[in-house]
Amino acid sequence: MTSAPSDPAGREQLLAEGELQIVGRVMDSSNATLVVDVTRGDDYGWGIYKPLLGEAPLWDFEPGLYRRERAAYLLSEEIGWSVVPPTIVREDAPVGVGSLQWFVEADGQHYFTLLETEPDTHDALRRLAVFDIVVNNADRKAGHVLRDGDGRVWAIDHGLCFAAETKLRTVIWDFGGEPVDDALLGDIAFLATDVPDAVAELLDDAEVVALKRRVRRLLQRPFLPLPTTNRHYPWPLV
Repeated sequence: MTSAPSDPAGREQLLAEGELQIVGRVMDSSNATLVVDVTRGDDYGWGIYKPLLGEAPLWDFEPGLYRRERAAYLLSEEIGWSVVPPTIVREDAPVGVGSLQWFVEADGQHYFTLLETEPDTHDALRRLAVFDIVVNNADRKAGHVLRDGDGRVWAIDHGLCFAAETKLRTVIWDFGGEPVDDALLGDIAFLATDVPDAVAELLDDAEVVALKRRVRRLLQRPFLPLPTTNRHYPWPLV
């Protein structure tokens, strides 16, 4: 009987070594986003595969958004938050190189519904707001915030992150003006001077410098920001 690994390391290993078979496509995505079966012996799971060849050209991001997906996962792990599902880069995937992320079996909620009806998730949402500041997320839609069957909040879709220029666009403004919890600041403080090599090698030098600068700024002024124009919201919102 096949089963899915329950630990992050096991899931990452399955993504890296499993046989991939495309089973469908997410049709409302601006870039090619494919659902794949991942099997290796008795291990089985689903993955979200985003190939380089399926990326739409952008004026403000170089091709290779899949590397930013991987960088967001690695950074999430380095700071100990584990808010991004296991994500790897597969060179031998069916349509060529791209990111492969563990599929989260979500309960149908998104940011707005969690905010309005699930107050027990608010600390997780605040933490995610901080994460998006650190990675400079330019596309945090409500539907990119998921909750699984165990009640854990996850964040997906990080291809538009880590730009050197400030590009924060998000729906998570409801905690704006609140102080950032000291524990969260402690988790990210080392990034003000040291970006882990595994993350830095997926970005360019200017993006690494900007990441450090964003963290320093947040440490100096530890409050969640408020939007100043409509440009700070993504579209569509969900």
